[in-house]
Amino acid sequence: MMRKMCRLLLCSCLLLLVSACTTSPTGRSQFILVSPESAISQSRSAYENQVQALRRDGQLLNDPAMSRRIERITGRLVTEAVRLYPHTARWQWSVALIDDPETINAWCMAGGRMAIYSGIVLQLDLSDDEIAHIMGHEISHALANHTAERMSMAMAQGLAVLAIQLGTESREAAEAADSLANVALTLPNSRSAELEADEIGMMLAVRAGYEPLAAVSLWEKMAAQGGSSPPEFLSTHPSPGNRAARLAALAREFQRFAPARAPEAFPVRMYP
Repeated sequence: MMRKMCRLLLCSCLLLLVSACTTSPTGRSQFILVSPESAISQSRSAYENQVQALRRDGQLLNDPAMSRRIERITGRLVTEAVRLYPHTARWQWSVALIDDPETINAWCMAGGRMAIYSGIVLQLDLSDDEIAHIMGHEISHALANHTAERMSMAMAQGLAVLAIQLGTESREAAEAADSLANVALTLPNSRSAELEADEIGMMLAVRAGYEPLAAVSLWEKMAAQGGSSPPEFLSTHPSPGNRAARLAALAREFQRFAPARAPEAFPVRMYP
């Protein structure tokens, strides 16, 4: 009976794997078990909880000038995101300004819910153009459904480990399978997703009227900041050795999309 259940589960896993392939905005093959709508719904709850915790702990930055600056830059990026992907006009675009001068980081959840730490702006002395590339890169993770992709990988990994646990009494085998699943599913896609976000993010920034080569100076600043201990942003954003060269090539390619005048900013909710 147990072997039969195991075979059924394995067959179900294979069917899911075969049926879960889709295509990203850049044409990359993606593994999606969790729908983008589900990822957005789950991200909404997580974001609201995090913003409440930040407010309770006094970690939301009360700096009107910084808030207006980030709102203007991000709003122009979102204008172009909505122009390219009209369905995102319904997203709840928002940015939490986190008062943490020691942390160099920014992120965007599914559905356009973002955060940027004061440390990344102040420690790196970022220009508006460089901030645009940071936020464009993060927005691109949402546009390309990377949250749903990561959730799908975790789900597939869990199913694979469960199938092995049902089919064997060897704990070591299950642990080995778990490790292999991490390597096979998570690492390769992380590199691909980051390169994809580089490309989409630069497109957004250039179309929003920002300098394309600022992406190169941004990553040079990021790499130089931490020395042997890289900033948190780099720890979650794998940086291949040829990234600067690739970004420079993209900058030359995308320069033709620069507008004659900067677009109006799309409404973005700021916290606080």
